[in-house]
Amino acid sequence: MSDSILCGLIGTGIGASLTPIMHEEEGRRQGLPYVYRILDLDVMGMAPSDIGELLTYARRFGFRGLNITYPCKQLVIEHLDELSPDASRLGAVNTVLFDSGKAIGHNTDWSGFGRNFDDGLPRAQLDRVVQLGAGGAGAAVAYAALTRGGGTLTLVDSSLPRAEELAQTFAQQFPAQVVEARHTSDLGEVLGSANGLIHATPMGMAAHPGMAFSPDLLRPDLWVAEIVYRPLETELLRQARLIGAPTLSGGGMTVFQAVDAFRIFTGIEPDSKRMLAHMTELVHGEQTAAAL
Repeated sequence: MSDSILCGLIGTGIGASLTPIMHEEEGRRQGLPYVYRILDLDVMGMAPSDIGELLTYARRFGFRGLNITYPCKQLVIEHLDELSPDASRLGAVNTVLFDSGKAIGHNTDWSGFGRNFDDGLPRAQLDRVVQLGAGGAGAAVAYAALTRGGGTLTLVDSSLPRAEELAQTFAQQFPAQVVEARHTSDLGEVLGSANGLIHATPMGMAAHPGMAFSPDLLRPDLWVAEIVYRPLETELLRQARLIGAPTLSGGGMTVFQAVDAFRIFTGIEPDSKRMLAHMTELVHGEQTAAAL
């Protein structure tokens, strides 16, 4: 294979993303001439509304594919030729493949969370699941949870209208399940009868330390799944582990998103365990450096 496989990431404030490092290292391990570039809208002086122009440039310069992150996951759709069924249902794209003259949109946010969940919490009960956070990431995570069956998914958000809109959308797509919306002020009530909690807000990130609610609401029989991965152990996960609750970090979701995108771009199945070990090493390295 003589020509390089050129891919990239489009978004704002993405200079510290680990995605390029993960992709290029796996490409090297696979023996591929794989190049992955960051296309930060802020650095290039472009607005999110310029996403169509950027896609045109990417096609012209021979990009094989692009990952799309905030704030372009919805804006990019009108500039694509096709959508995968899941991307169409979610109304969001985080992966674009250029193939046979077409730009095809996919979503690996939901599949990344789903595979991480299946691997990390294989015996989790799904009769009553609560998800805190109904924003962009929350939509993909909720979709993944609903595709795994279960009974009731309660979407809890500080914006009740946002939670209600998402709940209505998924109630139509998954008529055999109950999807309901509640305000964050009701979190204690709904967690009392829940089997598990999915946390899908920015709380717990390095820039937003702490927890979104009191640890008193946690129980040993309440599994907790996180989407934050920097740090790998958020305060929520630490508190849940202290009382013996089953937990799932957000690191696997990040890796499996990249695994699925790598497969879409190259047609090759990457080594997910190797990529997970690499990502864990990178995040721990960041934490060690920050502590010095």
